[in-house]
Amino acid sequence: METQTLSRAALTGKTALVTGGTTGIGKASAFAFHAAGARVTLTGVDAHRTESLRRELPEGMCALQVDARVSADATRLAEHVRETYEGLDVLFLNAGIAQLRPLEAMDEAHYAEHMDVNVKGALFTLQKLLPLLRPGASVILNTSVAHSLGVANFGMYSASKGALAGLVPSLAVELAPRQIRVNAISPGIISTAIQGKFGLPSDIQAAVDQKFLARIPLGRFGRAEEVAAVALFLASPAASYVSGTEIRVDGGLAISA
Repeated sequence: METQTLSRAALTGKTALVTGGTTGIGKASAFAFHAAGARVTLTGVDAHRTESLRRELPEGMCALQVDARVSADATRLAEHVRETYEGLDVLFLNAGIAQLRPLEAMDEAHYAEHMDVNVKGALFTLQKLLPLLRPGASVILNTSVAHSLGVANFGMYSASKGALAGLVPSLAVELAPRQIRVNAISPGIISTAIQGKFGLPSDIQAAVDQKFLARIPLGRFGRAEEVAAVALFLASPAASYVSGTEIRVDGGLAISA
C-alpha cells in the first residue's frame, strides 16, 4: 500500500490562492505553499500593503488587491486564475476581520462588515473559483476557536466564524463528487497583526491577552508559521483522505476552557 507523506516538495507543479495573504497566517501560508513547490497568488484589501509586498515576492508568487466584500473583485480574481494558471489546486479562504464589541455597542454596520468579509466573501469567492478547481483540489477555510468558546465582546466575530464553520460539512459532501476536499483550520490566539485591530485600548488588550494566556495549556500564543504548517498539510497529498473536518491549532485552549 502506497503511503503519502508530507515532503518539502509536496506541492510541486500545483497552483494555490490565499485570500488575506499579505499579513499573518495568510502570508505565512502563502510562503509555505511556495516553499513546497506551488505557484501562489495572494490577495489583500490594502492597496499600499499589497503593492509593497508585490515588489518583494520571489518568482512564482504574485499579489493582487482584492476586497472580499466585492463580488466584482471575486470575478476579477477568477479571471486572473484562469489566465495565469488555467486551474487551481489549493484555495485557502483566509481573509477575515475581528472587531470586538459588547452587545449594547453593536450596530448594523458592525454586523454587516463581519458577515460580509468573513462569510459572504469566503462563500462567493469559492463560488466564482469553483469551475477552476481541479479534481483533487483542497479548499481550506480559516475559522476560529472563538465560535466554540464563550468570550465576552467576541459575539459578532464568533457568530461569523461559526457560520463559516457550519459550511464545511455541507460543502465537503457537495464537492466530493468532483474530488474536491473541504476542511477548516480553527486557530486559537496567534500572534499576528489582527490582534492589534480588535479595537481595544492597549491596557485592556494586555489584560485580555493575559487572561487567554492563563487558559492555554501550552502556555504561549501560537505563531503564524504553526498555522501555516497545518494549512500545508491540508493542501498536500498527505491529507488526501481528510475532508469535512475542522482542525484546531490553539495550544489546547478549546479543551481547557
